[in-house]
Amino acid sequence: MKIGCHLSASGGYLAMGQTAVSIGANVFQFFTRNPRGGAAKPLDKGDVAAFLDFAAANGIGPILAHAPYTLNAAGAEPRVREFAEEVMADDLDRLEHTPGAMYNFHPGSHVGQGAEEGINLISGMLVRILGRWRDAHGGKLPSTTILLETMSGKGSEVGKDFAEIRAIIDRTESSLLPVPLVGVCLDTCHVWDGGYDIVNDLDGVLAEFDRIVGLDRLKAIHLNDSMNVLGAHKDRHEKIGKGKIGLDALMRVVNHPKLKDLPFYLETPCDLQGYRDEIALIKKMRSAS
Repeated sequence: MKIGCHLSASGGYLAMGQTAVSIGANVFQFFTRNPRGGAAKPLDKGDVAAFLDFAAANGIGPILAHAPYTLNAAGAEPRVREFAEEVMADDLDRLEHTPGAMYNFHPGSHVGQGAEEGINLISGMLVRILGRWRDAHGGKLPSTTILLETMSGKGSEVGKDFAEIRAIIDRTESSLLPVPLVGVCLDTCHVWDGGYDIVNDLDGVLAEFDRIVGLDRLKAIHLNDSMNVLGAHKDRHEKIGKGKIGLDALMRVVNHPKLKDLPFYLETPCDLQGYRDEIALIKKMRSAS
């Protein structure tokens, strides 16, 4: 089973790998830079090399890089969109040093422009970034898989339902190459808060996802409970088994035959000991199923 959590990147890659192993994890997620800012620490290639050796020896991966919350490709102001494009392009450059990584981002908020315009702006950014990359690398694309995260629908978020996620994918790929370029990270709290009943109808939700997006696009799961009732559109994560989704429903997600081989990343409000306990619990219930 691939299970881990969000870790601080302040100590570098090797420190994250060592922390992951210490809490029983074999995958982890991290912010590429300050989640509320824009600056990224200089890349320490020695640290990256040491991490890659450690990861290979300990079976760690895939790692999931998370874009900062300030990245909003659908922003109404040009400077906001320009910042998003600069950050993502830089992140993809840096992630080439850790082959096989995935890069997850919140599609963005249209802030009154409408979902249709938001979708156009997000896909337009991806087309420009990937097009420039392809031109600069002899037709090749990044080794990092880009993931759109499913959102809860609070405010003017784009990606609040599977149709909007699919529209971003289609408009991106139709302008580039007819090959899969973009995947999806499904957040259990977000889809629940967005109105998808994964407690009582997980099979139905997955069938709808497969029909609209395609399960082949699903590359990662954010495993989170929710403080909110179904369809609240609020996005407040809760510890595993302590929220409105509940332990039984989340374990059905973990054990589902169409999901169980995916990597699971916890984003619950826990410290390291809390993550260690949640990982142990999930592993125990996984092996007992």
